[in-house]
Amino acid sequence: MINKTIWIINEYAGSPYHGMEFRHYYLGKEFIKLGYNVTIISSRYSHLFKNLPLKGKEIIDGIKYIWLKTINYGNAHNKKRVLKWFIFMFKCFFLPFKLKKPDIIIVSPIAPFPILPACVLSKFYKAKLIFEVKDIWPLTLIEIGGYSKNQPFIKLMSWFEKFALKKSDIIVSNLPNYGEYLKDIKINRDFFWISNGVDLDEINQIEPLSENILNKIPKNKFIVGYIGTIGVANALDSFLKSMEYISNKNIVFVLIGDGQEKKKLSKIFIHPNIIFIESILKKQVQSALSFFDVCFIGWKKKDLYKYGTSANKIFDYMYSVKPILHSINTKDDLIVKAKCGISVEAENPKAIAEGILNFYNMSKEEREKMGQNGKRYLLAHFTYEKLAKKYIELF
Repeated sequence: MINKTIWIINEYAGSPYHGMEFRHYYLGKEFIKLGYNVTIISSRYSHLFKNLPLKGKEIIDGIKYIWLKTINYGNAHNKKRVLKWFIFMFKCFFLPFKLKKPDIIIVSPIAPFPILPACVLSKFYKAKLIFEVKDIWPLTLIEIGGYSKNQPFIKLMSWFEKFALKKSDIIVSNLPNYGEYLKDIKINRDFFWISNGVDLDEINQIEPLSENILNKIPKNKFIVGYIGTIGVANALDSFLKSMEYISNKNIVFVLIGDGQEKKKLSKIFIHPNIIFIESILKKQVQSALSFFDVCFIGWKKKDLYKYGTSANKIFDYMYSVKPILHSINTKDDLIVKAKCGISVEAENPKAIAEGILNFYNMSKEEREKMGQNGKRYLLAHFTYEKLAKKYIELF
């Protein structure tokens, strides 16, 4: 029995009962199976949660959760969210009064501020400190949000980021090309790639779609579908513009989900073969994917994405045995590696349309082979059971 304790500090960490993010819930369950004690330190409020925690502490599937009280800031773009980052950071300094001594501290923030208390606590407890990068901040704010790199708050965030990269014992990222980013910012350190993936227990708990949703999905059509947040990062405007290059009335785009861009896009792209459907439950995703012929995911044409991505929807797509159309500019493309689809240039509607027509003109057997390649590759490399075993090699 190993009986070591892992703290995971991530103010957006959720659970199936509260809502996303799920990465650390899945890893935590697997760490427990491998003999570790796991505590997740998160915030009692996240704009991603469906249900807010009602207590400051709870045990969820063997994982001890500590929900630190911060502030309710509404949506992702509310300026109060910045205040919440600093409140969470400050409260993390007081964790010694609440918890069992850690052997490993994984700090996995969006904004990098919690690295400061995590570093202090790791030295106090002589615990190994792992800095985990899921999104590159402040670069994401600069490239997607449009902020200047010279803005004082961006400079402050950049200082915290470099502090984390220099002071942590180990650097982990779910981005396959994160090492290129470290070179670009002149940080001479190695990193370890531990991707996102799928929890096989959960993904097999499939629920059927409601009659209301089923009635909105067209029958006897070639469906190119997208499931997920309808936001800026996924460049869905380019996907929808690609319909201008498709004259075949049998090809239909179906987008399932909600997000900040949905209202705008649904007003701009009014077309009989473009269908927007409201979001569905996580357990219904595989049911919805079964109606698609091709799954789409795209990204903005930004340098940010040359360092790779690890979108959860890609793994859902791969598990569904459906071929994938990937619109991205990157060196390390999972879809190419797994031979499970076609990749085209980011934000290029004509190239996206050509990719769709290539799929349409393939035999059903060719598309099925791509889908099977994807699921086979996923099960070989990206189950959370395998990812957790890869992670503990670092401990």
